Amino acid sequence: MNRRRFFQGSIAAAVAASLSSGQAFAAVLQALTQVTSSINAVTGIGGEVVLEQAAVQELSDSLRGNLLLTGSEAYDKARRVLNKSIDKYPAMIVQPSGVADIQNAVVFARERELLVAVKCGGHSFSGKSTCDGGMQIDLSKFRGVRVDPRSRTAYVDGGSLLAELDHEAMAQGLVTTAGTVSHTGVGGLTLGGGFGRVARRFGLALDNVTGVDIVTADGQLRHASADENPELYWGVRGGGGNFGVVTSFEMSLHPMQRQIIGGDVIWPLSAARDVMRFYSDYGKTIPDDLYLDLAMIAPLQNSDAIIMLHACYSGPADRTDKVLGPIGEFGKPIANTIKPMDYVAIQSSWDDTDPRNDGEYLKSGFTSEITDELVDALVDGFEPHPDRTTQVFFQCSGGAIARVPADATAFAHRYASHTVFTVVSWKPGVDRDPHVRYIRNYWNEVDPHTRGFYTNEVADEAQTVVNANYQGNFDRLLRIKEQYDPTNLFRLNANIRRTA
Repeated sequence: MNRRRFFQGSIAAAVAASLSSGQAFAAVLQALTQVTSSINAVTGIGGEVVLEQAAVQELSDSLRGNLLLTGSEAYDKARRVLNKSIDKYPAMIVQPSGVADIQNAVVFARERELLVAVKCGGHSFSGKSTCDGGMQIDLSKFRGVRVDPRSRTAYVDGGSLLAELDHEAMAQGLVTTAGTVSHTGVGGLTLGGGFGRVARRFGLALDNVTGVDIVTADGQLRHASADENPELYWGVRGGGGNFGVVTSFEMSLHPMQRQIIGGDVIWPLSAARDVMRFYSDYGKTIPDDLYLDLAMIAPLQNSDAIIMLHACYSGPADRTDKVLGPIGEFGKPIANTIKPMDYVAIQSSWDDTDPRNDGEYLKSGFTSEITDELVDALVDGFEPHPDRTTQVFFQCSGGAIARVPADATAFAHRYASHTVFTVVSWKPGVDRDPHVRYIRNYWNEVDPHTRGFYTNEVADEAQTVVNANYQGNFDRLLRIKEQYDPTNLFRLNANIRRTA
């Protein structure tokens, strides 16, 4: 018998006999996460540092949440992100249960200059929410949404997922922009922008943020709004995770009926060029209450490739035929699933389109017009392959998003009519290199037809490219960064820093 496991089991049994189930679990977890040695870790600039056993134990003892170290099932689950090709091992993982835990973790990391990753939903395609050798702050135990229907405000804990926000808000007949995949983290989506099925009608997620509570790099909890720390409030709305860990969002809500009209119209891949041109022309005429995306998909194993439009119409019911009729009538579709739907249901309808057990690589950019040259580049370079799923995806913008001045928030890309993505995914055990190389080469042909990229999709771009992507807002963002995070503790993001 393994003596260590026997001893741990004895502890668990003894504690459980004298405590309630909730108390027993907490006590057992504390007993099983005793720090037994010093820990080798890395700093933000890649140096080595030894975390003394006593200091790590002191951090663990200060938490109401969990400190996870290598070798446990909980650690192995927490370190993973949605993109399964990202396989990193933090030196430690803090799972805070409240603001004080986040403050303690940030102070510990700052004093030792640790590399820090912050994970909410784990959706970062490039794995920015985990790290090798640093501290991961995993917000998965810090979730909750409260809706005040009178003030039409949602109060959202920093680790919450979009599904929780949609569920609570829609129960009161209210809504705010909340992405297109319900297991996305509110924090990651909102701080970088926040597109969604009602964004053309109500603006980006960040346009609906009226205030945040945020733990900055000095460990202080600050409130940022139009009246309090207004520069920080401006910066967090588009500056991503550069300024700290947001512990709470205050978000404006809007009345909306629960039933919308939504679904997909699908054509064979042979119609791709015509469908893209229809999408470009028709998209210039649609009302703000119609969200319309395009996807061109070649699945694994040489299954039939398709091109499709995805619609979500939340406007007046008596205008449905006029608004959506042209989509179903165009060309010769092979399927049309557009029908009345529950809004919360359509918000989770794409939950399985993000990678679960697959590796994935993505390149993206904004465009202000879907030109014939862009269409040609996308269609001519699209190559199905039996060992990968290849996708091109347009996410529409415009409407209320475009009516906000470029310098009103840190999000500068108000000119965009669409975001265009090129994505490849592959099964575990498949060599990633040829597929990643394909998308990079493909994107080289598409990139000249784009301007800027979505900061939430930052991958391996050079620092000069990242800085330039903030456009006219960069200098102001840099001043805010240097005020609230002068040592660049929060660097695993679309990082704001000087290049000279």
